[in-house]
Amino acid sequence: MTTILSFLFVLGVLIFVHELGHFLMARRIGVRVLTFSLGFGPKVLSFTRGDTEYCLSIIPLGGYVKMAGETVEDARSGAPDEFLSKTKWQRFQVLVMGPVMNLALALIVMAVVLYQGAPIPRFQSEPVLVTSVVEGSPAQAAGFQAGDLVIAVNGRDVEDWEQFATVVAPKANRELTIRYIRSGTTMETKLTPTAHGKYEIGDVGILPPLNPQIVALTPDEPAIAAGLQVGDVIVGADGKREIPYDELVQTIRAHDGKPLTLDVRRNGMVQQIVVTPVKKADTARIGAQFSSWEGRVIKPNPIQALQMSAKQNWDWTKMIVTTLAGLFTRDTPVKQLIGPVGIAEMSGSAASAGWLQLFTLMSMISLNLGLLNLMPVPVLDGGHITILALEGLSRRDFSIKIKEKMLLAGFVLLVMLMVTVIYNDLTRVAWIEKLMPWR
Repeated sequence: MTTILSFLFVLGVLIFVHELGHFLMARRIGVRVLTFSLGFGPKVLSFTRGDTEYCLSIIPLGGYVKMAGETVEDARSGAPDEFLSKTKWQRFQVLVMGPVMNLALALIVMAVVLYQGAPIPRFQSEPVLVTSVVEGSPAQAAGFQAGDLVIAVNGRDVEDWEQFATVVAPKANRELTIRYIRSGTTMETKLTPTAHGKYEIGDVGILPPLNPQIVALTPDEPAIAAGLQVGDVIVGADGKREIPYDELVQTIRAHDGKPLTLDVRRNGMVQQIVVTPVKKADTARIGAQFSSWEGRVIKPNPIQALQMSAKQNWDWTKMIVTTLAGLFTRDTPVKQLIGPVGIAEMSGSAASAGWLQLFTLMSMISLNLGLLNLMPVPVLDGGHITILALEGLSRRDFSIKIKEKMLLAGFVLLVMLMVTVIYNDLTRVAWIEKLMPWR
């Protein structure tokens, strides 16, 4: 139920904002709007105010604003309040405002999230200094070692782990050239990222510093008695340094009733704290809740939050453009595309993690929706804008037949895309995939 409700909430907001952009600009330039609909198909609820019918339709995967005299097939009287009676510049404003509203929503929502002081991994903004290499990974096969500093991927400089992930994630099963520094010497090697997880995210197997951090403590349990505090970073346990979250949990469980020495970093200083796990519900524990990475909390003012949101959205934009371009150059695996089922699942997971995660996801999807709608594909807003631009350059309007052919081509392309993403979604559902013998 959480998944369905969160999906409908995210999708509903994005569709409403998009169509509101078309609606407001149409009204502003004096176009008569006949229908404002959230959803397609049979109408569930509707009411009329002025010249406009506002309705909620049964299929929630989109929406539309129907304007008077919008197409050449519509009955037209030549009245000044019809869409095609307006200049090309005015029609362009109506068409572009839907995507612009989605881009603006992405900027504002992410700024609100950042203003709350959301925690982010500390390593994310640090140089790509390898802390460890995963056993059996492409990086190990290529000879990477702890201490290597990655500086470029496929000729593109990477300054931090976030940039590195952005470049590598869409390159599953695609060969990469990685430049790195070892002991002052610049070296270069080739490797092919493996596809990780059901979304087949590219992964080479080099890890940043993933030191667990205490985010909560349970009263009257060993962690508090030993002097551990919220915010402490565990950099070692039982004599082993740079211990990851999973191994830390296993180490704690293996020390039931036995003293365990933890190397703890607090205020920049490392100290040793001895804690004795106790068994509760058949599991040894110390009464501390950990995050799997050390975080830092951003506390910007409103202007800084907006600036940070702009930077984040710009980074996402570059990633989206690179991914879309990769579909044509075959650098991006088609299997990474997700559809409604995938978005619903991600919305449910984000909602379960909290409203900050849900709104972060909403911001990213809104940005995707805005950019995709600006693509020069007939049927999409960007396609109609492209037709307007071509008509302006040729100083004449295209015939109905030419426009119909262009729109049909765009429709076919869109259907092919929808079939692909829905197929991808279904293959990620375990019981459905078992029914596909070719998988």
